[in-house]
Amino acid sequence: MKQHQYRITVEHLADQHGNASTYSAPLQFETGNHDDIFAVVSRLRQRPDIDDRSATALAVGLKLFGEVMLENRQHPLFAELLPHFGEFMKKLKKGVVA
Repeated sequence: MKQHQYRITVEHLADQHGNASTYSAPLQFETGNHDDIFAVVSRLRQRPDIDDRSATALAVGLKLFGEVMLENRQHPLFAELLPHFGEFMKKLKKGVVA
C-alpha cells in the first residue's frame, strides 16, 4: 500500500512535577500512513468542541495507532478493538458531538 511518510519526534520537556527532563535525546522514528496526517489535523482543528492542541494530539495519536492496528488487523490484540475503533472513527468523521 502506498503511504505518506513521516518522521515523528517526541521531546520530553519536563516530568509531572515540572522538573526538567532527564532524557538526553528525543524519541524519533519514521513511519507511514495511508492518510495525510497534516490534512487530518487541519480538519479536526475546525471542530468547535476540541481545542487546537487537543485536536492535534488526537489526530496524530489516532492516525499512528490506527495504522498499526490496520496493518496488524489479524493480531489477537486488536481483534476485539477493531470494530469499536471503526465506529469511533465514523462518528469522529461525521462530526458527532455527544
